[in-house]
Amino acid sequence: MARGDWTRLDESDVRVRPGKGTRPRSKRRPEHADAVTAMVIGKDRGRWTCAVDADPGRVVMAMRAREMGRVSVVVGDIVALVGDVSGRPDTLARIVRVDERTSVLRRTADDTDPYERVVVANAAQLLIVTSLADPLPRPGFIDRCLVACYAGGLEPVLCLTKADLASPDSLLAGYAGLDVPAIVTRHDEEPEGLRERLAGRITALVGHSGVGKSTLVNRLVPAAELATGDVSSVGKGRHTSVAAVALPLAGGGWVVDTPGVRSFGLAHVTADDIVDAFEEFAEAAEECPPNCGHLGPPEDPGCALDAVVSDGNAGADRLTSLRRLLVSRAGGGNSGGDIRAES
Repeated sequence: MARGDWTRLDESDVRVRPGKGTRPRSKRRPEHADAVTAMVIGKDRGRWTCAVDADPGRVVMAMRAREMGRVSVVVGDIVALVGDVSGRPDTLARIVRVDERTSVLRRTADDTDPYERVVVANAAQLLIVTSLADPLPRPGFIDRCLVACYAGGLEPVLCLTKADLASPDSLLAGYAGLDVPAIVTRHDEEPEGLRERLAGRITALVGHSGVGKSTLVNRLVPAAELATGDVSSVGKGRHTSVAAVALPLAGGGWVVDTPGVRSFGLAHVTADDIVDAFEEFAEAAEECPPNCGHLGPPEDPGCALDAVVSDGNAGADRLTSLRRLLVSRAGGGNSGGDIRAES
């Protein structure tokens, strides 16, 4: 056949070399209508432990489905599982979806670290555990945990341990303006008030090493058998919790024990995130100048929050407490006499 004589060709003369992939490309993904709902209660080396329907008696091991990519999955997340959800040994389900989170506890390594670490998802409250002695309380750390609560949508609760060694009065007085609920525990008494507070809710626990956090968890969930470390002679605790884990309470609810931390970075939190948690000041903050830090004069002479107090719509102690949290978020120490509310 002469070159270019296309009229004499038929379909038998046409040869099409198939591409490397013959499957049609599509952005549609399976809907997984048969997926079951579960709560993530632990993570270890790319595997997640999940409780089907948040039932501690139905535990399944799962991996993240390839279609999920690198979507973050943390303890407390509500996920959809497909595959083998029997929970039998050597079986593995797949996580195909993560539900929208109702709250998040985030922190960064320090205030300059741009990488946010989600510690716990969907917790209703954060129990900030601090000892009254051995080691001494660190109000700056408590303030930063409060900031993380307000920014992440959790309700903060103070838990003061070792009340048999020191009085909680002075520490509690420092947080009176924030109306934060507080529970005081002793080594020689059962934490009944704490049990009532946690019943039926998902509660994350955070605290420095050595404050008695793991001891509390062992009392609340005896089957947990968490290691408890002695405080060293210099007042520093040993890390006894190495990864976040959710543990079921006998009366319903979960406690999420988190690793002991030495720092709580807040690089992801803005001043407005904190002010928005204080309803009486949130609306007035919209009238502040751009980039206002809400600290008041002389740092922020045009701050509108002082007018809320002078108009009688909020107490001066409330504004002082708010500004102390703002100073803590910015990396400063406790407010002392520099942060004030004008009345």
